[in-house]
Amino acid sequence: MSRTPHTAGRVAMVSEHASPLAALGGPDAGGQNVYVAQVARQLARKGYRVTVYTRRDSAGLPDRMTLIDGVRVVHVPAGPAAPVPKDQLLPHMGEFGAFLARQWAADPPDVVHAHFWMSGLAALTGTRGLGIPAVQTYHALGTVKRRYQGTADTSPAERLAIEEAVGHECTRIIATCSDEVAELKAMGLPEDRISVVPCGVDPDHFAPVGARRLPGARRLPGARRRLLAVGRLVPRKGFDRAIRALAGVPDAELLIAGGPEADLLGVDPEASRLYALAGEYGVQDRVTLLGGVGRARMPRLMSSADLVLSLPRYEPFGIVPLEAMACATPVVATAVGGQLDTVVDGTTGVLVPADDDHDLGAVVRSLLADPDRLERYGAAGRERVLGHYTWDHVADGVAGVYGAVSAIRSLSGVVR
Repeated sequence: MSRTPHTAGRVAMVSEHASPLAALGGPDAGGQNVYVAQVARQLARKGYRVTVYTRRDSAGLPDRMTLIDGVRVVHVPAGPAAPVPKDQLLPHMGEFGAFLARQWAADPPDVVHAHFWMSGLAALTGTRGLGIPAVQTYHALGTVKRRYQGTADTSPAERLAIEEAVGHECTRIIATCSDEVAELKAMGLPEDRISVVPCGVDPDHFAPVGARRLPGARRLPGARRRLLAVGRLVPRKGFDRAIRALAGVPDAELLIAGGPEADLLGVDPEASRLYALAGEYGVQDRVTLLGGVGRARMPRLMSSADLVLSLPRYEPFGIVPLEAMACATPVVATAVGGQLDTVVDGTTGVLVPADDDHDLGAVVRSLLADPDRLERYGAAGRERVLGHYTWDHVADGVAGVYGAVSAIRSLSGVVR
């Protein structure tokens, strides 16, 4: 554990749509909420005082709430006090930024850390003329989203220009992986103002649970090998590719965890598409859509799998491989985004091309035929998480960036 600073640094985090208090699973509640909450908690435990500014999306919310000792959440009045999809929030960022400007003029923090591009816009409005350093984490880039989604991208038309402007005006950018650095450089942003700090996972929660299904001698006679895919039910997550691969792995079942509650899957368009595809490939009896699986149940589910398949066509970071590795379950992942950093090909799992032409079924068959290799990959994955991807490690990296741009003393002493 890192040393506690003698004088607590004061950190303002801006997360306009992703509250650290939000229940996960909604359309705009996911990885960013977890990141903000976990990093804020870890920084507080190291002696920092953290205030998270997020939009008031309910009239019943108090102005301020305490997350833990050292972390408070401020609900900013910006737009209606009701849920609004994040892609419709841009018109309210002026009001959000004006609120921050008033707050910080009276009581300035040592450093501001904005999460997502609209938060960056509001944060820079709030810091303008005050000399407060501003750190930006995008979490996802509009350039990448537009490249892959095209006309299906619902982001505001101004997103790309604002993202670039925020990157030029902020003091420092925190990228979550090396692939994001390449994307930021392609946007014309200077590499010498970009630091890499990954996302993290809680290895106490995500840990091996129960008896492993491997090696084969521990499996019940006739038991199917288990493949697991996890994520939101959207086409880019690549669940269709997992179903097609299953056709070439006759002794396996595929579980897909994600989307709405199980009793609502019948009216979900992506679930319907996947069911139809399973029928087309003759594997409908070996594909099970579980619907949304709560965080409490996920470690046992991941531990029960022989392999976790993480096959997005693109992914800003990708937390599923880390969660699987923390559970000592090997991973087959597409070589995209943060998965290029987290999954070590041939050590913690296998990286495969993101295109559909690659024979994924052959990769899976080869791995399932080698229980010792799977056990080795699983153990190495758990070790890699403990060494690089705990939230304590992430908070150290973030604190190092704060120390490089402000009067707050760096805890890690190393920024890259």
